[in-house]
Amino acid sequence: MNSAPAQGLVFHLDQGRVTHAGETNAVTEKIRLAMVGGGPGAFIGSVHRLAAAISDRYQLVAGAFCRDPEASRAFGVELGLAPARAYGSYQELLAAEAALPPASRIQCVAIVTPNDSHADISCAALEAGFHVLCDKPAAGCLEEALRMQSAVHASGRLFGLTHTYTGYPLVMEARDRIAAGALGELRRVHVSYLQDWLSREEDTSGSKQASWRNDPARSGESGAFADIGSHAFNLVEFMSGESITAVAAQLRSVVPGRTIDDDGSALFRLSSGAQGLLAASQVCTGSVNALKIELFGAEGAMSWQQEQPNTLLFKRRGEPDMVLHANMDYLGHSARAVARTPGGHPEGYLEAFANIYQGFADAVAAFPESPQSTGFASIDDGVAALRFIRAARLSSEQGSVWTELAAIERNTA
Repeated sequence: MNSAPAQGLVFHLDQGRVTHAGETNAVTEKIRLAMVGGGPGAFIGSVHRLAAAISDRYQLVAGAFCRDPEASRAFGVELGLAPARAYGSYQELLAAEAALPPASRIQCVAIVTPNDSHADISCAALEAGFHVLCDKPAAGCLEEALRMQSAVHASGRLFGLTHTYTGYPLVMEARDRIAAGALGELRRVHVSYLQDWLSREEDTSGSKQASWRNDPARSGESGAFADIGSHAFNLVEFMSGESITAVAAQLRSVVPGRTIDDDGSALFRLSSGAQGLLAASQVCTGSVNALKIELFGAEGAMSWQQEQPNTLLFKRRGEPDMVLHANMDYLGHSARAVARTPGGHPEGYLEAFANIYQGFADAVAAFPESPQSTGFASIDDGVAALRFIRAARLSSEQGSVWTELAAIERNTA
């Protein structure tokens, strides 16, 4: 038998989230969504669709899902779209939707294609007048991300990135407590994101997902450091509230035959002067999706692991360790506001992803009065991640020398 919700919590079946006493959970008109990419065999496309459904704020009404026009149209119909709005290409989608009356055309586009096409599709969608929610990293290289940044600013439209792990309630709780001074002066941050799904030579072309990630023409200037290192980078800046300013890195290709990094590590400096370590690897045998972050301050430390996302460990010298649990009344507003189940009922990856979609929906619904939200990563965050990846690559190529991120930006401009 399920336990009762914690005092003050109310479970709403209509929206699939927990609210607290005094909060409202009004049903709003659903946002009309189109998807580009995410066709048959694409893992992340189904995740985006599930996340949008869990948030209960969107209606998928249009899409262009595959490079093959007929396959794209067929897949759209399979998903339940009207045949006229299952398009053969993103160009066809944007032109046709822009020609529809405002009350029926799409409002935003979810981009779930490989990295090499993010910039072209994003810029075209923004120019057509649509908001964009894009899978990470923002682009395959820094130059493309900067082009996207210019397009976002010129369009005045919303742009978000799905850095999933910032959607976990206890990640938000850690961020808020650190900002309030719970750890004191920050001294050191350790973050590692380790996987093993590309640890063998046959994995290089073992699936559709592996093939494009191991192709520099489609993945971009980095492999593992872009794919999962960008998550680790974003998590450091999100939780600490600081910026990474310099890096000394070593990237390498471990598995024979690869021309792009599948393993890497870096020392880094934060804007406060604190230092840290970041590791990102897809060849660590036995590590399935091992993302872990530890933040150490003068007064305390916090640690969180993605594979056990419903607990946050808080330590102080000479005191018993404190374990904070998700969806409890003692948490702050940010963490409680995105809870979807009562305390003791685990939440995970899909719910965190849905929180990103929820935050973007809030911004779209409020637009243009509230043009940005703290519920999702921005294009500026995306540029920062690509700048970090560029700095790490250049540092590695020069013998792991310390490389300032600001210098990278000046040299690219």
